[in-house]
Amino acid sequence: MTTTRPTFDDLIAWLEADRQQGQVHFDEHQQCWHVLGHPEASAVLSDPVVFSSDLSALQPDQDDLALFQRGNILRMDPPRHRTLRSLVAQAFTPRVVADLEPRIAELTTGLLDGVGERFDLVDALAHPLPVIVIADLVGVPAVDRPLFRRWADVLLGQDVDPDETLRAAGERAVDAVAPVVRVMNEYLLAHIRSRSRHPGDDLTSRLVRAEVDGERLAYEEIVGFVGLLLMAGHVTTTATLGNAVLALDDAPDATAAVRADPDLLPAAVEEVLRLRTPFPRLARITTADAAVAGVRIPAGQVVLPWLAAANRDGRVFAEPHRFDLHRRPNPHLGFGHGVHFCLGAPLARLEARVALRTLLERYRDIAVAADEPVEYRDPWTMVAASRLPLVVRPA
Repeated sequence: MTTTRPTFDDLIAWLEADRQQGQVHFDEHQQCWHVLGHPEASAVLSDPVVFSSDLSALQPDQDDLALFQRGNILRMDPPRHRTLRSLVAQAFTPRVVADLEPRIAELTTGLLDGVGERFDLVDALAHPLPVIVIADLVGVPAVDRPLFRRWADVLLGQDVDPDETLRAAGERAVDAVAPVVRVMNEYLLAHIRSRSRHPGDDLTSRLVRAEVDGERLAYEEIVGFVGLLLMAGHVTTTATLGNAVLALDDAPDATAAVRADPDLLPAAVEEVLRLRTPFPRLARITTADAAVAGVRIPAGQVVLPWLAAANRDGRVFAEPHRFDLHRRPNPHLGFGHGVHFCLGAPLARLEARVALRTLLERYRDIAVAADEPVEYRDPWTMVAASRLPLVVRPA
């Protein structure tokens, strides 16, 4: 393992060099298949039967991880995935999410009221805003957000070595991740039991009461479900807010255009998701021999659809490395594709739009501080800033 963490530019350069071997090819180092092209990645993600999301074969046997995986719909195939996802899908419809806009705007204003003209965007806004919103939806105390952040820092903080096999990387990560997953499991089980005794109007209470095939879900199944909603329900927005500020800082003309016409904000968010995709890659395992773009992939193989590469496929996106506010269409895969398309995408989009609109209205100038370092996660794991110092001038 290298001791210097790679940058986002390193990741993009690596992906573009890798693309020269073909949009679909085998990686001898990682012992997996890279899928880099947009239509190729879309094809893989559209076929959950052949390209399974159940990666348990890659995960070392460990009780805490196994418990969390029981309800983790990201690692579940149809029909079970479809059944469990439907239990909470109605809580994330565009209409339901739209009703949250006043609350999100109020929270954004309140959080920014507590900062001056220099602040860390992640600490001040990008982390607490989505955590408070998802904590309310799940029914856990928002005051526990420092705990949730520590969990995310460990679960998403494992550095990746592109020359290491995925199986070896998974085994190496277990020692660091398992103790945190144990604490998460205990916390969530206590919360689920409390909601069973004292139900409320939240997703956890709904899951406790829900029946699947005539049976209630076991508490141990709900753990992974709620844990995934809690983690995924905030880290994508945290990443997207930071990525948006970084992208706009690099594109002053786009910033000026959005300031002049706030109706461009939705397009700006989509272009940020395309150019700086929060989760750069997904993983699947073939259940049968498959062919992607004419390339044969045997059964039992690990396949990595690279969203970050697919979103810069020149066959689909003109000038793929340029931030373009007027890109039409913009069929990026930033939220995935197929049956596992991000359940919280409408909420993440709304939070990003509201927060960015408030920042641009509140400050006439927003700049990344030149005298303090920006800190990033390992981009092979997640494209996100963990610390983003800003200098602002009030409007």
